Amino acid sequence: MAEPSPQERYLGGLETHDIDEVRQAFDRGLDPEAPINGRTPAQWLTEMYFRSPRFADMAQLVLDRGATLDDPELVPVLTGDIDGLRHRLDEHPDVLHHRTTLVSVFTPLEDATLLHVAAEYALTDVARVLLDAGLDVDGRAGTDRHGLNGQTPLFHTVNSNWNVAHPLMRLLLERGARTDVLLTGIVWGRGQDWETTLFDVTPLSYAQCGLLPQFHRRSTEIFQNVVEMLTAAGRPVPLLGNVPNKYSREFAIER
Repeated sequence: MAEPSPQERYLGGLETHDIDEVRQAFDRGLDPEAPINGRTPAQWLTEMYFRSPRFADMAQLVLDRGATLDDPELVPVLTGDIDGLRHRLDEHPDVLHHRTTLVSVFTPLEDATLLHVAAEYALTDVARVLLDAGLDVDGRAGTDRHGLNGQTPLFHTVNSNWNVAHPLMRLLLERGARTDVLLTGIVWGRGQDWETTLFDVTPLSYAQCGLLPQFHRRSTEIFQNVVEMLTAAGRPVPLLGNVPNKYSREFAIER
């Protein structure tokens, strides 16, 4: 098997938030603004599949080396710059109601609040600052021409990749996020091979959509999230047996 090229290693580093690999690519002279296969480094970072606690550090590195974002209001959010975000909100309180659109490989980020963005990338400390500043925990994202989407930030946390947004889900529930918000429908992974349109969706049912094979989520974590949402809503929690499901073929994921 051929060794990966420097460009492939770089894109792999962006995908997995490998700080050292991407730093070395910049040290070798990679242009932080030059598009690769039609996307800039910042776009690759925000549009990729992986989610991890290293996302904010990777965003900071890419921006420190000269990359830019189309929406500058996202800089303190995506980099987890808590002090910078607080300062920005103090100086310009209207930023709290800023709306933005990003390509998202999972839950859509169209006409979304900064809290939606924080939720999608599992930026718990950022979300706490925004909530403390008064941003509506149940604020709605935009809808498309068919009336689909319009989700609250909680939707972004209930079936996240590797359940990385679980702490943020808990925070939103603690702050009163509703588990019964009903959407006409939502388009998950728009434009991706795993694109799926789901109808009559609440945060609870959306969490359970993580059991679909194209979502590629762990059933044990999905049901953990469901139980926590039921509890937060004051609903009874029945005995949930057969988790992970013995019939499904997700055992590699469950490990």
